[in-house]
Amino acid sequence: MDTTFMQQMIGEFIGTLILVLLGNGVVAGDVLNKTKSKATGWVLITFGWGFAVTMAVYVSGYLSPAHLNPAVTIGMATAGAITWDLVLPYIAAQMLGAIVGAVLVYLHYKPHYDASSEDPDGMLATFSTAPGIRDTPSNVFGEALGTFVLVFALLSFGAHIFTDGLNPLVVGVLITSIGMSLGGTTGYAINPARDLGPRIAHQLLPIKNKRDSDWGYSWIPVVGPIIGAVIAAVLFNLIP
Repeated sequence: MDTTFMQQMIGEFIGTLILVLLGNGVVAGDVLNKTKSKATGWVLITFGWGFAVTMAVYVSGYLSPAHLNPAVTIGMATAGAITWDLVLPYIAAQMLGAIVGAVLVYLHYKPHYDASSEDPDGMLATFSTAPGIRDTPSNVFGEALGTFVLVFALLSFGAHIFTDGLNPLVVGVLITSIGMSLGGTTGYAINPARDLGPRIAHQLLPIKNKRDSDWGYSWIPVVGPIIGAVIAAVLFNLIP
């Protein structure tokens, strides 16, 4: 296996790990009891996720394309930006990174999880997303729409020339914007690895008084983003 391929896998793994560690970390700080950042609210969460993406892209972008998201990887392959043979290896690295990142969040906040055992829904929210209102068509549409904006914007960024090192900041602003404008309905997973990886970690970890991992909803943050990413790539390629 050549060095370049291994570097790309390492980049996708490390980048997704950092993404989940910092992104789910800001949620944990907001939700769990007795943290210094308890109940700081949605604005901090959206900024925290935007910063998390920015840092993750900086950390991994010299090794790989820094997709850090299976939907982005599938969208880029659909658009012809990468070859299809990279899709499954990228997704495997992203999923593994997301699981490890979620485990690190748990280890970091372990005393606070123990202090939050009366709130199993809140503890699950530090791992994976859930909708404000459970409405399957609306929830799928919301995840697809948010990811459509993400992938279409990422493809559009390629038409611009950014000052060296600026691109990750722009991507972070994009994530913050999506979260503030569209994220209030489903929690804007817009990334199958970011949701499914931590959900698997929640299932496996010995969390005190945890609830089920809400597997009935789990397919929506996977299927919705993939639908949105593919539509974005197809429409982008139709632009003359």
